[in-house]
Amino acid sequence: MLPLVIFSVVLILTDLYVFKGFSLLIRNVSPLWLQKGLKITFWLVPFALISSVSILLHINTGEKDLRIFNAFIYIMGFTVLFYVPRLFFILFHLTDDIVLLYTKIKHFFHKGAKPENSSGSEKMSRSGFITRVGVIAAGLPFLGILNGITRGRFNFNVIYKKIAFGNLPQEFNGFRIVQISDLHMGGFHGYYDRLAGAVEIINEQEADVIFHTGDIINNFASELHGFRDLLASMKSGSGKFSVLGNHDYGDYFQWSSKEAKEKNMAELLNTKEKMGFTVLNNDSCTLTSGNEKIAVIGVENWGLPPFPQYGNLPKAMENTESIPFTILLTHDPTHWDEEVLGKTGIDLTCAGHTHGMQFGIETANIKWSPIRRMYPRWAGLYRENNQYLYVNRGLGITAFPGRVGMPPEITVIELIKS
Repeated sequence: MLPLVIFSVVLILTDLYVFKGFSLLIRNVSPLWLQKGLKITFWLVPFALISSVSILLHINTGEKDLRIFNAFIYIMGFTVLFYVPRLFFILFHLTDDIVLLYTKIKHFFHKGAKPENSSGSEKMSRSGFITRVGVIAAGLPFLGILNGITRGRFNFNVIYKKIAFGNLPQEFNGFRIVQISDLHMGGFHGYYDRLAGAVEIINEQEADVIFHTGDIINNFASELHGFRDLLASMKSGSGKFSVLGNHDYGDYFQWSSKEAKEKNMAELLNTKEKMGFTVLNNDSCTLTSGNEKIAVIGVENWGLPPFPQYGNLPKAMENTESIPFTILLTHDPTHWDEEVLGKTGIDLTCAGHTHGMQFGIETANIKWSPIRRMYPRWAGLYRENNQYLYVNRGLGITAFPGRVGMPPEITVIELIKS
């Protein structure tokens, strides 16, 4: 009940203040029934959101099914859609109130009495201007978020990177890697054709190898039902490799038993195998071209608390010492700084996890997302000395059903012999 109470109190307190400004804006709307209808409509939004959360929290389905989790994600989406713009409106309306209060105080001390009453229209024209500007200011994030929910999450972006290495075997010059990450397949239910479009784009890249760097699901192996053949159709010349992310373990769900959780993991690993992926759980494999080799190392999830540290890098690197070039697949980019950079000879690390927070601004001169406060290396290519890290922005969504200024990513990395 506590989350529901907190959610309800925050929404109601926010709306009580917003409603004051909203009432000011519609005070001259006629006929009266239309004005009343607008006020009722205003309160339908918090009522619908609070009711939906209350109902979902009280549904008992035993092993909760995927539809409930997706419903929570969409409730989060609609909360962001309606309440981020409200915060913009509050900023302007509060400014309006501060200006009005200052005017009244100034008038009181200058005249020694309360300011004379103004007519409704005069008061609106004098003190409501900034509030009216607030409506326009609130409309911009509303449209941006709405676009992110309806279109942005499916605007698959292909990013090409060429990285040169002096120690890359000549046979691997021009080797093409396609990296995908964070599919969170539950979010693609109902959008099979959209994901099929992404798979088509992946196959168009004619990859030598495909890397998936974790979080193929939110919690349940059943999220892959109906998608196995589609994901199996991703093609590469030298194989497909995958590691586990923090969501893949089902740690964010209260299972009925330890056995149920283990069964979920076994189904996930079995499904990945049937899709043609080699899952590297603290293990490695060797890719051969001609007489030359490179190593692909994969670890289980390793992140800073509160994220789990199941990864065992020393174990995964066993038997790779004699191989001249190594690539690490790890889910969380913080692993690179903590255990890889300067501590190993790993040449290229591929990670995901951050999603770029599914919100940000990226232009030719600006690269920003709120997630940078938590993850200094949150998206794109990073280099320290001769070691590289690439952080994929993710293909799917979680928590919020949209992407605003942070499109889903398919990465193509071409290795170059320098």
